Amino acid sequence: MSEEIAAPQPAAPAKRVQGGVATADVVLSAHAGRNAELFPRILALHVPPGAIIADVTYGQGVFWQQVPPGRYRLLPSDLATGTDCRALPHADASIDALVLDPPYMEGLLREKAETRGGLGSHVGLRAYYAAGGETPSAPGAGRWHQAVLDLYLAAAAEARRVLRDHGILIVKCQDEVSANRQELTHVQIVTGLAALGFYARDLFVLLRANRPGVARLKRQVHARKNHSYFLVFQKVPDGQEVARYRTRVLVPGAAPAGDPADRSG
Repeated sequence: MSEEIAAPQPAAPAKRVQGGVATADVVLSAHAGRNAELFPRILALHVPPGAIIADVTYGQGVFWQQVPPGRYRLLPSDLATGTDCRALPHADASIDALVLDPPYMEGLLREKAETRGGLGSHVGLRAYYAAGGETPSAPGAGRWHQAVLDLYLAAAAEARRVLRDHGILIVKCQDEVSANRQELTHVQIVTGLAALGFYARDLFVLLRANRPGVARLKRQVHARKNHSYFLVFQKVPDGQEVARYRTRVLVPGAAPAGDPADRSG
C-alpha cells in the first residue's frame, strides 16, 4: 500500500509590524516665540545636514543664531552685500535650499523715507531690512500691497532657477491690511508659487511672544496681526504637474565650485 505524501503548504505571510516609537517630541505647526527658535526646527525637518543653503535676505543673521555651525553650507547674501534676491550670482540648479525673507509690509517699500513704514513696534523690522542702507523701491509697477507680492514672486522665480530639482524654498511672510483691504499674503504666495512650479510642502505659524503696540488707534476694523508664517516649498521638476507632486526626500548635491559667498563655518 503506497504512502500518500502531503503537498507542502504555503508559508503564512509575515505579520506586518508597525515601526516607530510613541512620543510627543515632534515638530509642531504652531510656535510661540522667536524666529531664531523655530527656524532650526524647520531646517531639521526639511533640509538634511550638508545641504547648500542660500539665505538671500540674510540681514543680521537672526534666523541662524541657534543653527549649529557647520551643519549646512551657508551662502549668505542681501542688499548689504550688493546682492538682489531677484538676480542671484549662483549658477542654475546649484543650490539645495534657499531662504527668502524680504520686507512683507507695503509701508517698508515706499520710495519716500518720510512716508515709509516702520514706526512703533515695527522699528526693528525697518532697521533689519535697511541694514545695507535705505530700503529700495519695490520692483515693477505694483503699488501698496501689490509691490510686496511682486517682490515675493520675482524672488521666487529666481529661486526656482538656482534650486536643484526637488530643492527646498523657505519663505517668511505675514498677512497685512493695506489701503483698508485685508490681504492674506500667505495664501497669495502659495497660489503664486504653485503657478511657478512649487509644491507647498509645509506651513508654520509663528506667534509673537508679546503684544503688538499701536501708535495711533482711532477705530479698530480688523484684527491686529500677531502671527507670521514660514512656508516651505519644494521645486517641482519641469514637465511634472504640481497637483500630482508628492513630498520627496531632498538629497544634497555637489558643492558649487568656487562660490565666493560660501560660509560653511
